[in-house]
Amino acid sequence: MAKFIQEIKQEDRVFAIILRRNFSAPGVHFFTPGDFSQQLGMLVHERGKVVDRHRHKHVRREIHRTQEVLVVLSGRIRVEIYDDGGKILKAAILRGGDAILLAAGGHRVKVLERAKVIEVKQGPYAGFDDKEFF
Repeated sequence: MAKFIQEIKQEDRVFAIILRRNFSAPGVHFFTPGDFSQQLGMLVHERGKVVDRHRHKHVRREIHRTQEVLVVLSGRIRVEIYDDGGKILKAAILRGGDAILLAAGGHRVKVLERAKVIEVKQGPYAGFDDKEFF
């Protein structure tokens, strides 16, 4: 499993988690700590599996920092992860089917091949008021 999941850390602090497209362990797997405001998981179910109907309860949550998930559907991107001081920790190439949770610090994305990417983060969308460029 370790070659399909990569944590980018500084000391014990997780800055990003990469989930590679080849991960396929059966069942439900979450790769993020329970205190993250954004959760990243993979569900691998066999044909015929039914998730019983349900809805999510209203739960008050407090969010102090935006975390985002990028899911690369096609193409290739390079994601650089920076610590809070602006020092690069790691760069990773993501391809179609790969995903990354950007949890802390900063990041930069460079498109290496025309890419189709889904971005998921907490809302409501604050536009550029939510970003600090460095």
